[in-house]
Amino acid sequence: MKQGNFAHVVYFWLKQPEHQEDRQAFEKSLSTFINNSEFIQTKHLGTPAATDRGVIDSSYTYCLLLTFENKELQDKYQVEEGHLKFIEESSKLWEKVVVYDSENILK
Repeated sequence: MKQGNFAHVVYFWLKQPEHQEDRQAFEKSLSTFINNSEFIQTKHLGTPAATDRGVIDSSYTYCLLLTFENKELQDKYQVEEGHLKFIEESSKLWEKVVVYDSENILK
């Protein structure tokens, strides 16, 4: 699968990560959105891996990694109806979100 030139990585910390109902609601809303986006090239939704090294931060609940062909398509994703609906539905479930965007320098 071809990787995109623009990566969008989002870490979510749920308010109540131990509540399965919250996790299911979050996963359903996010999956519906990313599976129907017209701009996402590749997608990954994960939880902290069972790794233990001093440089690893496993404090988050979910990690979302999306790639796009370019920044312009990622900008369109930001205002996509499904993305806005996901934020509306799920923002009440998280206490913290951190985003890292990067552009590919490997050719």
